[in-house]
Amino acid sequence: MTNPQNLPQLPFEQLVETIGAPVRCAILGALSDGEFRMVNEIAQMIGQKPGLVSKHLAVLRGAGLVVVKRRLYQVPAAYIADAGKRHLDFGHCLLRLPDANGQPTL
Repeated sequence: MTNPQNLPQLPFEQLVETIGAPVRCAILGALSDGEFRMVNEIAQMIGQKPGLVSKHLAVLRGAGLVVVKRRLYQVPAAYIADAGKRHLDFGHCLLRLPDANGQPTL
């Protein structure tokens, strides 16, 4: 992956630890299309409470895996390998997130 926006590239172990929580993977899946979304919208999409989603977004944001602008969260475009397939490229790791039905995306 090229890094045109000088996005952080986490060490592999830290990346795995950060995205290892199922709620965080679900959040990344909800944001994998590159659209900006509010906490309540993300919470509704993944079936979790907004407070829990907000806490996990803070972890993802701290790791540089999501950005926030005016209370709207987004995965930086440089990480989106294929929005239609929910694929995120973190440089040393391509994350293929399941679709809304839990099926793998290839």
